[in-house]
Amino acid sequence: METKEILDIKDLKNIKNFNLKTILSIITLIAGIIFYILWGVTYGVWADIGIYSITIVLVLGGIFGIMLSILESKDKD
Repeated sequence: METKEILDIKDLKNIKNFNLKTILSIITLIAGIIFYILWGVTYGVWADIGIYSITIVLVLGGIFGIMLSILESKDKD
């Protein structure tokens, strides 16, 4: 039984998988970071569990979305 590498450098260099899902994921990631910074500057609150909960959903959603869209299976059945 062969094991396939989860992350291959050749897959990361392949730009063909850069699609609308990847763009939306990048926008989500950037929105999370900008939201946290703007909230902190506006209200002067940098350590608040509420802002963390919103930011982490946006940032992790963006990161996982980018990973999933780039490393998507090339052979779709």
